[in-house]
Amino acid sequence: MSRFDRYLLSQLLALFGFFALVLVAVYWVNRAVGLFDQLIGDGQSALVFLEFSILTLPNAIRLVLPVAAFAATVYVTNRLMQESELVVMQATGFSAFRLARPVLYFGLVVMVMHGILSNVLVPASQRILAERSAEISENVTARFLNAGQFMHPSKGITLYIREITPTGELLDLFLSDERAQSSRAIHSARKAFLVRGDVAPKLVMVDGSTQTLNRSDGRMALTRFSDFTLDLAGLIEAGETRQIALNALPTRATGATEAQFLEEGHTRLAGPLMSVAAPLLGFSALMLGSFSRFGLWRQMALAVGLLIGMQMAWTWGGSTALVSVSAWPAVYLGPVLGALTALALLWQAQRPKRRRSVPA
Repeated sequence: MSRFDRYLLSQLLALFGFFALVLVAVYWVNRAVGLFDQLIGDGQSALVFLEFSILTLPNAIRLVLPVAAFAATVYVTNRLMQESELVVMQATGFSAFRLARPVLYFGLVVMVMHGILSNVLVPASQRILAERSAEISENVTARFLNAGQFMHPSKGITLYIREITPTGELLDLFLSDERAQSSRAIHSARKAFLVRGDVAPKLVMVDGSTQTLNRSDGRMALTRFSDFTLDLAGLIEAGETRQIALNALPTRATGATEAQFLEEGHTRLAGPLMSVAAPLLGFSALMLGSFSRFGLWRQMALAVGLLIGMQMAWTWGGSTALVSVSAWPAVYLGPVLGALTALALLWQAQRPKRRRSVPA
């Protein structure tokens, strides 16, 4: 690697770290506000909030990598143009394609980081996050159970517990179920326990009774029991959290033929290519300009517009791949268009510029 390549690559990496830190911080703060309200409102501790925040960081970093690489490239290129460094290199015989070589190296470095995040770190963190979310969702004691007050975990359900011991025993429990139109059931027990179930927690009641009122004829049936297990799947909404999302699966598990699995798998392969196309697109757009004391604002606006267009093509390709199994190549449309556009701009940048004719 030549001295110029090392110099430009070091400038790009330094600014890339700055922009990535800023963008991740903005994304994290926006995400943390809702996460804080949800977890603290459910009775979780600050340590749980910190754990969830850390688990969301890999996905946040993955999302901002192409934008951070683009911003770093545009900023560095504009500064080097204003300081005439790139103009001097062009005067020594460097073509636009030769000047873009360190930018390509920079994009490959970011692509490797993006690939590791997309295929290893993000699925692992999302899988752990899904498991922890399921555990917290099933922790009914933290969400719904409070001693000494009437609670309504869902419509038609009334729950009262006199005391909750440090070991998790529910003493003197009262549970009224009025969801059915034709009947009403009241469960009472001297003590009860919560145990984990396949879909939702189960309530094990000890030494109690169940009163069932038939509204049609007004008759009441009383059943006494020494122990009774009640499935809480219909009482609380905690059953969907155990389903693992596609982005939580490792890459090797996305080889099925269904459109959703193919789209997710190819997105993890095409996403890192965006980290190469984005900086090349920004650099090539700015190379269309020349030295100016006022900066390359028109070229920067063009670069931003091209980045938005590439992102729109990326989004459209992902949506199309979800519709049909055979449409998975559309996922690569965004980075391919970005790379081809960058090549066209570099070719245009190295063509001799016509001078404006001055009237006599």
